[in-house]
Order: sequence, then structure tokens, then C-alpha cells
Amino acid sequence: MILYVFDMLGVAVFAVSGALAAGRKHLDLLGVLVIAVVTALGGGTLRDLLLDRSPVFWIQQPDYLLVALAAGLLTVLYTRFLKPPQRALLIADAGGLALFSISGAQIAEAAQLHALIVILMGTCTGVVGGVIRDVLLVEIPIILRRGNIYATAAITGIALYLALQALGLADAPATLIGMGAIMSLRLAAIIWGLTLPVYRLTDQQ
Repeated sequence: MILYVFDMLGVAVFAVSGALAAGRKHLDLLGVLVIAVVTALGGGTLRDLLLDRSPVFWIQQPDYLLVALAAGLLTVLYTRFLKPPQRALLIADAGGLALFSISGAQIAEAAQLHALIVILMGTCTGVVGGVIRDVLLVEIPIILRRGNIYATAAITGIALYLALQALGLADAPATLIGMGAIMSLRLAAIIWGLTLPVYRLTDQQ
């Protein structure tokens, strides 16, 4: 039940981030809903395909699709009357990253996969929807922007979640701490401009 709630929250906040990004590109209502849905469901879809989970989660449970569509529509209605905060897209995206990364990791964990695969599947769940959104909107994907702390935040939070469990901490607090770490790292990067070191090669003569 807890995993389901986290999934639904992740779907909603990622759909919001997709709708806001689409609005900034001046897409029509259908375009906004398409971007909202692929942002919300893209990462989980790829995860399920890689893990050979059939059918894909939103086909088996269409309420995920309904939540994504509802969140996209509500975002459109909200922004018709009120201006979203300047960094609303990045904040909504950070929330989705935290929720989806840990819930995706828990799905892989339930399949009794190696910890490295759990981290990979959780990160995939958290970041791929945003990558698809950016590609469709002709933007450089957020995980490829120079020095950006995004996938790094997901990897760190999932690794912390697994480490805490290995040390004997119960699943619920480990989940909350892992999510908190992802959200904190991502928001710190947004607010204070924290970046990873950039690798540069100079031309050799």
C-alpha cells in the first residue's frame, strides 16, 4: 500500500513537471497531456520492460494513467488563474525524482536483484521520464546538462536506502531517509547551483 501511494505521488508530481514544461513551450492541451503522461510514466515503463514485468504497470493498473492525466489537467487549470512559482518545474521534478527513484528501487529489490541492479533500476525509474520529456521538447536532457546533480542524487539516495536496510533499519524510515536525501541533494543543486566537476580534455598537438 505504501509503495502504491508513493507511486501515485510520483506520477502526479512528474505529470505536473511535464505539464509545466509543455506550457513553457506553448503546446496545445493535447500536447500538454502527452508530455505530462510520458514524463510521469516513461521511467517506470522502461524499468518494467527491462525487468520483463508484463504487462507494464500502467496497462495493468490504468489508474496510474488517470492520475497522470488528472495532474496534467489540474496544472493547466491552476496556471490559468495563478502563476506558478519561478522554480516550480524544477521543484516538482525533484519531488518526482525522489519518489520514483526509491519506489523503482523497491520494485527491483522485491525481485531479489543485485544491489547494483536495484540502484540502476531505481535511477532509471526516476530519470527516464524527464529525459523523454526534454527530448520531445527539444531540450538538452537534464541529466546531460554540464555538471548537473540529477541522476547523481538518485544514485546517492538509493545507495543510502540500501545501506540503511543492510544496517538493520526498518524499511519505512530507510525509505523516507533515502527520499529525503535525493530531494535535498537536488534542491541544494537548484538553490545553490551545486555541480559535479566537469571533465575536460585539451587538444593535443
